[in-house]
Amino acid sequence: MTRGTSAARGRGPGGGARMDPDGVVGVEVPASSANLGPGFDALAVALDLHLTVWTADPGEQRVVSEGEGADELPTGDANLVWRAFSAYCDWAGVAVPDVSLRVRNDIPLERGLGSSAAAAVAGVALGRAVTRGGGRDADLVALAADLEGHADNAAAAVLGGLVVVAGGRPRRLEPAATLRPVVCVPATRQSTAEARGLLPAQVSLADAAANGARTALVLAGLSGAIGWEPAVMADVLHEPARLAAMPAAGALVDGLRGEGIGACLSGAGPSVLAIVPAGDDRAADRVRDLAGGGWDVAPRRWDRAGAAVCPPTVLPLRAG
Repeated sequence: MTRGTSAARGRGPGGGARMDPDGVVGVEVPASSANLGPGFDALAVALDLHLTVWTADPGEQRVVSEGEGADELPTGDANLVWRAFSAYCDWAGVAVPDVSLRVRNDIPLERGLGSSAAAAVAGVALGRAVTRGGGRDADLVALAADLEGHADNAAAAVLGGLVVVAGGRPRRLEPAATLRPVVCVPATRQSTAEARGLLPAQVSLADAAANGARTALVLAGLSGAIGWEPAVMADVLHEPARLAAMPAAGALVDGLRGEGIGACLSGAGPSVLAIVPAGDDRAADRVRDLAGGGWDVAPRRWDRAGAAVCPPTVLPLRAG
């Protein structure tokens, strides 16, 4: 798979839509975990769970899905992947190709793993790949964030790796090879809008200052600039209210931190992200033991590629 062109919102360069009539065009987009503890609405990292979308001949359904959420997502023009695909074409000034889309999704819905951002990014990235309408990666981040509302998740999904978003501008860093994410996913779901509604309207200056310092340490530690300090993932801005409403996640985060493991709510939850040494083969087992029943605990890898165009040889066959 190959990355698309690379980073400011604006009108696309225009031109007609051009698609190889004999080719299938596909894009693979990673999941993401946002906030990373204190980096509220600023930090995110891409993970190796993916949503893949590819073009197909027009059919009765605009979008045919399989995997997570396949039985509940829209199949018509209201589908987020299609909306994003069309939004890119409008931005680039090209005609929307007469195609159907096939989607395979491995990212659990409403678990704080960026499933909506992945869908929005998949649509805009596929639009760029199919129409060759141009635009930088930062344009895709802005388009996806306008549709889905989370620039941090969108940036991680487009760019891969570790990202920080400030003033709407994404910056990318390479995650440390010495660290590894472990993702704990519960069966229960949590609406991001509902989770955001739990947040306090104001915080103290002291809390904001302390969170800012920890955010810098999380970014430096996860990028390998300094040694990793698990305790810096503690947050006082958004996690207390959310974890109080998600007692199972709160208990797991407390338990992991009590054992010296860096842990935080993944995005708006209810999934929990743990950070462990990459060379510790038993680390995931320790996280699993602390989680107990009711959690799907899996060691993952950083996704360093971001939204990647897939050649037809690695895509599923089109339905006949």
